[in-house]
Amino acid sequence: MTLDPFLAEFIGTAFLLLLGAGVVANVNLKQTIAENQNPWMLITTAWAFAVFVGVFISSQSSGAHLNPAVTLGFAVAGKFSWELVASYLLAQFLGAMCGSFLAYLAYIDHYRATKDEAAVKSTFCTGPAIRNYKNNLFAEALGAFVLVFSALMLASPNIEIKGSSVTNFGLGALDALPIALVVWVIGLALGGTTGYAINPARDFGPRLVYSILPRKNKQVDWAYSWIPILGPFLGGVIAGGLYLLLGL
Repeated sequence: MTLDPFLAEFIGTAFLLLLGAGVVANVNLKQTIAENQNPWMLITTAWAFAVFVGVFISSQSSGAHLNPAVTLGFAVAGKFSWELVASYLLAQFLGAMCGSFLAYLAYIDHYRATKDEAAVKSTFCTGPAIRNYKNNLFAEALGAFVLVFSALMLASPNIEIKGSSVTNFGLGALDALPIALVVWVIGLALGGTTGYAINPARDFGPRLVYSILPRKNKQVDWAYSWIPILGPFLGGVIAGGLYLLLGL
């Protein structure tokens, strides 16, 4: 059984954010079971398996991009139809908002118990360890480049979408684990600078949810918000361009 591809992208991205944001809430909010546990190992591991779940759910219906940078990189590489890009991006951003809000509801008592607003913000969106926009942008672009280029090397023509003019490549169910491992090692190796959004929807959608929640002293940090949007898009485009240049 397959879903409408746009619905599949929405659901897959929602699962990704529900589980990914959920683990950050679990280790960063007050009075949770995992409070004060080893946060970085838990977070990087759980985000990797959140990707696995999202990809496994949506792969056969949409190709399981779950990330605007992946969608754009695939389109640049000629592996995905440009006609579908805008719809995929919209589904991914809406799915990210939905998943983030569900994680908020799951931990709502702990959000109420947490007075450290920086900890609360960390459960929704990323931020730099050292604020240097040029280097932060490079770090996000590099992480997304590794992700998208790896995805292109794993991808196969496993989806046919009605109305599309090309054979669309995606991540089949068997590739869910390899791409999860790629996300895991990106987090461990490159995530220490910016928190490795490497996905514009993953950061902007939850940041928007956070901005409208009824909390005092919110620290949305719109001044930084363009970095985890533009950086991953640049990395995706460069990965797609290099894939073409190499004739792969």
